[in-house]
Amino acid sequence: MITINELNEGTVETFVRHLGGVFEHSPWVAEQVWELRPFASAAELHERMMEQVYAAPESQVLALLQAHPDLATRMQVTAFSAQEQQGAGLDQLTGEEYEAFTSMNAQYVSKFGFPFIMAVTGCTKDDIAQAMHQRMDHDPEREWTQALREIARITRIRLGRIVTDRSHEQKG
Repeated sequence: MITINELNEGTVETFVRHLGGVFEHSPWVAEQVWELRPFASAAELHERMMEQVYAAPESQVLALLQAHPDLATRMQVTAFSAQEQQGAGLDQLTGEEYEAFTSMNAQYVSKFGFPFIMAVTGCTKDDIAQAMHQRMDHDPEREWTQALREIARITRIRLGRIVTDRSHEQKG
């Protein structure tokens, strides 16, 4: 872990090295938010990061959405995604379950133009499948908004695994 003070005092290179992967394959978020230092807390840092996403051009946000892997993919994913998907049991699907997720992912991408995005920490594969079915009924605008809400949840969790508000001296 790194403290918020260390991030505030560090170079852009250090900042991006620690935070560049929080938003899936989108280090631009960390690069842009570095200029807004200092941050009082990890929560404020996250809020500023999300503001960068919301203020970005639609094409850049779409690229961020499209950078997310399909859930239950057997292709290589980032360490963050692998840990999150394993925690939800998506790495232990039966052949039938894998085929069902593959089909749902393809239908979702066909309809919305980006992969199904969900903060899967604390969820089961059944929770995820149910959410996929429900969200297929969304219109594109509603699903875009939902995908960004999910990214906010995912990145808040990821940031919490990297950044602490407490200094090293206070840790016990």
